[in-house]
Amino acid sequence: MNPQAKLIFVTSLLLGTTITISSNHWVMAWTGLEINTLAILPLISKSHHPRAIEAATKYFLVQATASTLVLFSSMTNAWYTGQWDITQLTHPTSSLILTAAISMKLGLVPFHFWFPEVLQGSPIITGLLLSTAMKFPPITLLYMTSLSLNPALLTTLAILSVALGGWMGLNQTQTRKIMAFSSISHLGWMAIILVYYPKLTLLNFYLYAMMTAAVFLTLNSMKVLNLSMLMTAWTKAPSLSTILLLTLLSLAGLPPMTGFLPKWLIIQELTKQDMAPAAIIISLLSLLGLFFYLRLAYCATITLPPHTTNHMKQWHTSKPINPSIAVLTTLSIMLLPISPILATII
Repeated sequence: MNPQAKLIFVTSLLLGTTITISSNHWVMAWTGLEINTLAILPLISKSHHPRAIEAATKYFLVQATASTLVLFSSMTNAWYTGQWDITQLTHPTSSLILTAAISMKLGLVPFHFWFPEVLQGSPIITGLLLSTAMKFPPITLLYMTSLSLNPALLTTLAILSVALGGWMGLNQTQTRKIMAFSSISHLGWMAIILVYYPKLTLLNFYLYAMMTAAVFLTLNSMKVLNLSMLMTAWTKAPSLSTILLLTLLSLAGLPPMTGFLPKWLIIQELTKQDMAPAAIIISLLSLLGLFFYLRLAYCATITLPPHTTNHMKQWHTSKPINPSIAVLTTLSIMLLPISPILATII
């Protein structure tokens, strides 16, 4: 892709995100979401492969539908209350439509079907943007309207997302699809706590984005697209495979990694809110996700290709590790000890 074109698209992404997260008026927020959608489409379809074109078309149709619902929800609210302010979404029907619209934008169950397909058709770096940056504006809208949303509905969507995200990821062999189901599962954790402790949702999103960025950048450096390629990666890039192992365990939420922190705080808050059954269910369902993270980690580090005798290990010939991978991995595995500081901040 032309560097100037890429610069325009990335700048538009930043502009759209900034407009949405800083707006008070529904129409401005909607405008930012539309700019984001239009800016990411060329990045999804830049390879001109039929799979990429299909992914871009699916993404456009889903996001256009969701944006229409956002506009419809805000107009309904303005019709009944005379308010266009995002924080004044008080009409129950409007908040119901908005929850459906944002769930569609994020890929929460039952509006999740488009997300694995779009991620599978996109390049790895675009997949990273779709999993992290593109989810930030909708989550900020949920954060700003959290007082008006229906807790029972969000809890149901969250438990279904964690269940289906874990369950459907079990049988996958494509790394991008596995990361898509991982994303759906993590969004369930964010949604369940949104009404009770919105800042915890944002903290969970920041940590999830950091760990996912580390995994995607590592996979991109190793040029790994499926499990069979991952199985032969150890002899080519042992250091990157080790990094991938640690980051995946963190993403699974195992202590003493960073990924355990949001799960710990969410379970604690749910228990305080007399929602112990929901906390138990969501904790048990996250074991499904743990299985496919462990399978990825196993393929990356414990399996070796059968013909290792004549294969020269490329320790010195491989490229140096990208500094951003090193920083993100360090943060992904070592932030748990400073959790008291994070708890006081939020």
